[in-house]
Amino acid sequence: MKPVALITGASSGIGKAAAERFLDAGWTVYGAARRVERMQNLEARGGHALGLDVTDEDSLTAGVQTILDAEGRIDALVNNAGYGSYGAVEDVPLDEARRQFDVNLFGLARLIQLVLPTMRSQRSGTIINISSMGGKIYTPLGAWYHATKHALEGFSDALRLELHDFGINVVIVEPGAIKTEWGGIAIDNMMETSGSGPYAEFAAQTKRLFENSYKEGSGSPPSLIGNVIFEAATAKKPKTRYVAGEQARTSLIARALLPDRLFDAVIRSQMK
Repeated sequence: MKPVALITGASSGIGKAAAERFLDAGWTVYGAARRVERMQNLEARGGHALGLDVTDEDSLTAGVQTILDAEGRIDALVNNAGYGSYGAVEDVPLDEARRQFDVNLFGLARLIQLVLPTMRSQRSGTIINISSMGGKIYTPLGAWYHATKHALEGFSDALRLELHDFGINVVIVEPGAIKTEWGGIAIDNMMETSGSGPYAEFAAQTKRLFENSYKEGSGSPPSLIGNVIFEAATAKKPKTRYVAGEQARTSLIARALLPDRLFDAVIRSQMK
């Protein structure tokens, strides 16, 4: 019987690359996303496109049940769905902040709850949570995004301890700058929220910082992270954390070694 993977956010970027890597290795793959029409290539390659909204309880429950009815098991859950909501804390409506947590943390947590009974019964499985170098570092106007990723790091560490005796692995992947739609979406949100008013110059500087990170020729391909995810899913003893992609390792080393105020100064200098 072929192993089964459920990958959220599979309509583009890292999720799509991961789905392709698992398919190449002969896995049964369920790619999940709201934009089902963008997963036709996945279906053409023998995968399954699953309409899924991680903020909707009925959608999550039905999606997991669809897989279990068809396959009877889930061997890897890749929690990749997420987005970056940028803007000054003063400007971002709390409804948007809550949605950021709903998508990046609470939806992920609910999906984990739904697959755990099956993985415990199997006494096997790997849960891979896609965090970010932003789960350890921080950038201006990204307070709510970084809050979700910092929370995901702690959530995953506690979950790893809870599930160890059931034979279930919990892995965190911390990508750096990757060539996906993420940067453009984050910039658009930021400029709409804080592109005018007291934080306008700050927003312009942060936009330049993002554009430098994602300019042509910069950023790592999504396939790099797709390969890392597959490595984690198939390792007998996976690492607790995988760091990969442009800027990731150097940024995390700098954060670990530099005092807070010096790290702040480094970020401010990059903005200018």
